[in-house]
Amino acid sequence: AAASQLRRVLESQLEDIRGSGTWKNERVIASRQGILNFCANNYLGLSSHPEVIQASVEALEKFGAGLSSVRFICGTQSIHKDLEEKIARFHQREDAILYASCFDANAGIFEALLTPEDAVLSDELNHASIIDGIRLCKANKYRYKHMDMEDLEAKLQDAQKHRLRLVATDGAFSMDGDIAPLREICQLAQKYDALVFIDECHATGFLGPNGRGTDELLGVMDKVTIINSTLGKALGGAAGGYTTGPKPLIDLLRQRSRPYLFSNSLPPAVVGCASKALHLLMESNAIAQSMAAKTQRFRSKMTAAGFTISGKDHPICPVMLGDARLAAVMAEDMLNRGIYVIGFSYPVVPKGKARIRVQISAVHSDEDIDRCVEAFTEVGRKHGALP
Repeated sequence: AAASQLRRVLESQLEDIRGSGTWKNERVIASRQGILNFCANNYLGLSSHPEVIQASVEALEKFGAGLSSVRFICGTQSIHKDLEEKIARFHQREDAILYASCFDANAGIFEALLTPEDAVLSDELNHASIIDGIRLCKANKYRYKHMDMEDLEAKLQDAQKHRLRLVATDGAFSMDGDIAPLREICQLAQKYDALVFIDECHATGFLGPNGRGTDELLGVMDKVTIINSTLGKALGGAAGGYTTGPKPLIDLLRQRSRPYLFSNSLPPAVVGCASKALHLLMESNAIAQSMAAKTQRFRSKMTAAGFTISGKDHPICPVMLGDARLAAVMAEDMLNRGIYVIGFSYPVVPKGKARIRVQISAVHSDEDIDRCVEAFTEVGRKHGALP
């Protein structure tokens, strides 16, 4: 009887999702990511780079499929330590620690670092993993309005009674393609003796002159205390995440961070892939620098066609449509025209803010971008999104 009741409850919820037009289908891809995929986080095109793939194969052959263990038992290999050192060097920090994903890194840091004596101040549009990580900790919690520095300052003033104050923000916000005002955040943090934490998943590898991220782009690398980021987007596209920052913090995370202590270590193939991607990035900044012109080309042409594109100067280019059903049917029509994009709707974005999130990659040619814009224009007119 209990199982039957559960089934009825679940089927009712699923029907509500279908009825609201927010059902998310998973398309099965039978090949590597191609150049007409406009919705992947493959910002630098490295997930299909031959040297990255070969490094993954070599690591698999040399170190095996996996360790079948967590790091402190028998799950640490020399390649894990080498990659952590490389990450710290890339970000110009003291040390780094690997996780299975950045979601795990965000889930593991706040609880280990902050106590009821401390305070954490979080942008209201931070990624779900930051929100969930903050929920796990016992610090005093403040939520400030999105990129609103007056509200953040008011919250910092109120938080002065606490021991540590940590401002937590995405460097680049994944749904809207906007970039946190890190200069102003760091100025406020310095004024009110606070620490700054940034999630750089949608910045590492391609923002800034050398692709080091939002803090490099805005000239505040020496003022950001903690960086969490991913290996699963620009840096190879497979999996994995990390925290980099002061060595005592990294040492503490190795002792206290639950996702680190209770998750198997990263598979060697993933480590090899990410290590080669970082090597290529540190060897030359040409790939990272190629992104700006491609991003500007798409944004300007889409705006000229009559679309509203959220954010600014970021390869995340949300085509704002408002209606969930419209976003879904337009994305389906785009696929029929050979352009792979996905509609985003509630609960991934707020109700009434449905969109198709386009993501530009270094492997997109000018012709690819123009073809994407042409397809959007045709589909937009067909479905009434354009006059």
